[in-house]
Amino acid sequence: MELTKTALGIELGSTRIKAVLIDERHLPVASGDYEWENQLVDGIWTYSMEAVHTGLQTCFANLKADVKEKYGVELTTVGAIGVSAMMHGYLPFDKEGRQLAEFRTWRNTITGEAAAKLTELFGFNIPQRWSIAHLYQAMLNGEEHVKDIAYLTTLAGYIHWKLTGEKLMGVGEASGMFPIDSAKLDYDGDMLCKFKDLTGLDLRRILPRVAVAGESGGRLTADGAKFLDPAGTLQPGIPVAPCEGDAGTGMAATNSVRVRTGNVSAGTSDFAMIVTDKPLGVHREIDMVTTPAGLPVAMVHCNNCTSDINAWVRLFAEFAEAIGAPQDRGQLFTLLFNKALEGDADCGGLLNYNYFSGEGVTDLDEGRPVFARTPDAAFTLANFMRAQLLSALATLKIGLDILTETEAVRIDKLYGHGGFFKTPGVGQRMLSAAVGAPVSVMETAGEGGPYGMALLAGYMLWKEADETLEDYLDKKVFANASSSTLLADERDIAGFKSFLARYCRAFPVERAAAAHI
Repeated sequence: MELTKTALGIELGSTRIKAVLIDERHLPVASGDYEWENQLVDGIWTYSMEAVHTGLQTCFANLKADVKEKYGVELTTVGAIGVSAMMHGYLPFDKEGRQLAEFRTWRNTITGEAAAKLTELFGFNIPQRWSIAHLYQAMLNGEEHVKDIAYLTTLAGYIHWKLTGEKLMGVGEASGMFPIDSAKLDYDGDMLCKFKDLTGLDLRRILPRVAVAGESGGRLTADGAKFLDPAGTLQPGIPVAPCEGDAGTGMAATNSVRVRTGNVSAGTSDFAMIVTDKPLGVHREIDMVTTPAGLPVAMVHCNNCTSDINAWVRLFAEFAEAIGAPQDRGQLFTLLFNKALEGDADCGGLLNYNYFSGEGVTDLDEGRPVFARTPDAAFTLANFMRAQLLSALATLKIGLDILTETEAVRIDKLYGHGGFFKTPGVGQRMLSAAVGAPVSVMETAGEGGPYGMALLAGYMLWKEADETLEDYLDKKVFANASSSTLLADERDIAGFKSFLARYCRAFPVERAAAAHI
């Protein structure tokens, strides 16, 4: 292996930190990962910085071990590195680099007052999870630390800063902190002025500098190399791409960065990203972000997707162990996902709400997982699993209907990626039933965000002069990519509509659960 002819992508996702190393053919050649989970501490969804550091370093150590085992070489360098993470959230630091408040993740729904006031002020939807909503809510709350903020960033921005010393981020990640002007590829100037008039704070003083895909994000410093690889074998000086969010890396991983293409990323959360060619109205359910190259993107983001499924699979695994027939967790997921295909199209009357946390699309500040059925419902394992899968997509469908029906947004191609699509054909078929359109899944779909970040690092390293990201992905990465396209049949589509109608009609049950349990 020629290490300088590789590109490394690392993504800190909600339940897993993963590193993917690709070669010049843009194919994954090695990987490493680390499983973790967020914590609810004093009402705040968070990860400790100790967990961030340990997880990142363990993930990289596992990548090094994989390279050593497969190729017999020590991973001392790569051609380029890129880091991504779950978007949004709140990470403030003082001028000495000290963290001023706990990391507040995208999952929190504690900024309703700030988000509503900023949306009205800007005439632009500001979701609760955006960094600017967290900052303004901290101001409204009178939190003492606000006056000492010298740098406000995201998790990806923090890791990039630790690796390079540079306070910058990719435009897609920045678009989840503060609205972006896609013509200028920078924060919206008018909105910055409005915020300063409102609060007296000049955000340019504390926000990261904005970069676009293909630009340099700096180089790995000696301290950064030691931070990533405490064993000390990784050498400094490696070019580092601008960090990105998991939305941008998902677009790159599925070649969904061109106008009228879209993708659905489905894991702990799920979100649909549609690259638009026209301005949209202001909708609370729709975020406007950008591609890594800065094109405007309409985003339907749902806080809850597979957490409820994962919890039930853990329960089934515990049962299997109790009866002396332990199951491999991956095989159990495959078995149960495939079982869902045997269920009634409308889940036989079963109902499920997968809300582990609050949900912006349906205006809930807290969530409670709820499974319900009527006495005469067809309560089978197949219908139960199908209800779990359709529930994971129901809120996304509510948001997508605003895009496709109210705003008449055209979607030429829709790709799926993330853990929900790992079992071939199942999640893909359920999503197709939800949107009533073909859904494609690439063979690299399971690699997801870290693969997309590796591609963005590779683009910075290997692109030709004036070559756009759209052309680079089309012609050099995905020209011969293997993918499968599936269109759900009319029975599946009608079944999803029936399930969703029941889901929406009974939604007061979920509201009552959040209020009283």
